[in-house]
Amino acid sequence: MFVSGLELWQWVNQAKAEAIASDIPLAEIDWLLQELAALDRLALRLESFKDLPKIELKLSLSELTLLWQRRLQERVPVQYLTGVAHWRHFSLKVTPAVLIPRPETELLIDLAVEALKSSCINPKSHWVDLGTGSGAIAIGLAGALTNAQIYAVDCSSEALAVARLNAENLGFGSRVNFYQGLWWEPLAFLKGQVSGMVSNPPYIPSSTVLTLQPEVVQHEPHLALDGGLDGLECIRHLVETAPDYLESGGVWLVEMMAGQAEAVADMLQSHGSYREVQIFSDLAGIDRFALAYRR
Repeated sequence: MFVSGLELWQWVNQAKAEAIASDIPLAEIDWLLQELAALDRLALRLESFKDLPKIELKLSLSELTLLWQRRLQERVPVQYLTGVAHWRHFSLKVTPAVLIPRPETELLIDLAVEALKSSCINPKSHWVDLGTGSGAIAIGLAGALTNAQIYAVDCSSEALAVARLNAENLGFGSRVNFYQGLWWEPLAFLKGQVSGMVSNPPYIPSSTVLTLQPEVVQHEPHLALDGGLDGLECIRHLVETAPDYLESGGVWLVEMMAGQAEAVADMLQSHGSYREVQIFSDLAGIDRFALAYRR
């Protein structure tokens, strides 16, 4: 499909007015067009595309308008509209079967790398991503820990299909192994051999889930959000079960929500199987990650 630069410029101006009226970030229009019109950020910012005689679109202008109306009226996240989420330096396929990977979660990979540097773990090791969703963390680990074998688990077959596709598309198909099941259950063969566990589990209290912004509550999978009555149900399970799987010195690393750090640190310290319990903040200064080592 081709449109003139002027036609698309007129469409963009209309979309900007609608975005402002609907309290949607203007940057989302750029994201949409970067994916669907193959325009780069600079051309969009300078509006230099306006003078182009024709621009190729992946869909017609009327279809683009319908897609944009879904963003405005149904509050569908732009990542689901385009089917793409950018995370670290990866372009990941996303569908409503998986949580859209957040920028703050990128720091889990950096923390894992630093933990490996400061420990005596064999670099040719086994790392697991529990609750993999889109596969973002597993793929991030595979990219950063080049000698490690990665095992990714999710209870959703739909999520695993997306994660597998992402791993294949990004060249990690042979490095990431996928399993369907609850947490550690499919990984009994790795008991006592895991060098690192990384997880971004559901951690939002059940009563809070329905109060989240419509983009989240209406479109993202509640299975990946709801952490039970106090939000800590899944994290509590990971604290209890991980010692059976982690080797001595193995890394335990999770993401959590604001306000949970003290409770999670207490859990780890009182369990008796962990040492060097640490809390790390995200770029906004919120205590977001808990890290500990298996005794």
